[in-house]
Amino acid sequence: MSKHDDQAGPTKGKVQVGDLTPDFTLLNQSSGPVSLGDFLGKKHIVLYFYPKNNTSLCTEEACAFRDSYEVFKDAGAEVIGVSSDPVESHRQFAKEHQLPFILLSDVDGVIRKRYGVPTAFGLPGRVTYIIDRQGIVRRIFFSQFTSKRHVDEALETLQKIHEEHV
Repeated sequence: MSKHDDQAGPTKGKVQVGDLTPDFTLLNQSSGPVSLGDFLGKKHIVLYFYPKNNTSLCTEEACAFRDSYEVFKDAGAEVIGVSSDPVESHRQFAKEHQLPFILLSDVDGVIRKRYGVPTAFGLPGRVTYIIDRQGIVRRIFFSQFTSKRHVDEALETLQKIHEEHV
């Protein structure tokens, strides 16, 4: 167990490092269904849960993922953001900030609960799951008040996964 894996603690009893990620289907910002299983075997997945569109930290985080999106693609990963905002809010958020990645609408919070994403200070938690091509959760990073760190942690984990297979 690496020193980073202890941060999986907030999701104890739910999805944890080493688990096979649960599949799900939600609507994206274009109202199209997206299933996590569609990416398995093809790409790594950076699945990040965030509290709400158009708030300062969430916008900062989305823009940090946007600014590093080509690096994620080069690493063989797809970035997927999930919040309880409705599809129309995601559509506007993606357009306004030129977000090239998928935003999924978990309006009822069902997927958030399935993954065990905690709340923090009464807000939905900010948690990033790095999932390898086989669907195994390799890293969980929880930090409510740091946004760019989620990008850094994801890239670092993808680099480690790459090094394991070289």
